[in-house]
Amino acid sequence: MKTNIRIKNKRVSWEYFVIDKLVAGIVLTGTEIKSIRSGKANLADSFCVFEEGEMFVRNMHIAEYTYGTYNNHVTKRDRKLLLTARELKKLNLKVREKGMTVVPLTLFINNRGLAKLEIALVKGKHFYDKRESLKEKDHKREIDRHMKR
Repeated sequence: MKTNIRIKNKRVSWEYFVIDKLVAGIVLTGTEIKSIRSGKANLADSFCVFEEGEMFVRNMHIAEYTYGTYNNHVTKRDRKLLLTARELKKLNLKVREKGMTVVPLTLFINNRGLAKLEIALVKGKHFYDKRESLKEKDHKREIDRHMKR
């Protein structure tokens, strides 16, 4: 089965410091998985929340399946994440700290054909941290240019 679907949230590295990463399963309907396999999903403004001891991802946009009829899904509904009780407890304790949140990094299809979501525990960056990230990025680009010569 083809597993080259990797939908990334590029804003995470700019907006946050990544502290810890986890891979979680995600509960989807039939038309949602078909839409993801065709690469029509967006993680840009999505985030994860706890509700009644379970974790859900919000604002993850999965486009309607082209050939879906009246069975098509809602594009921005809350989707349940599948994590172990230990992982949920650990994340819930960390999120209660000031400035910590959980955001999705990558949506991908594993080698068994299941949709997985790589989530990260993150802490928000300040403006001066973002400037520092730009400086590091420019410095790395300069080094790469000189190495190619």
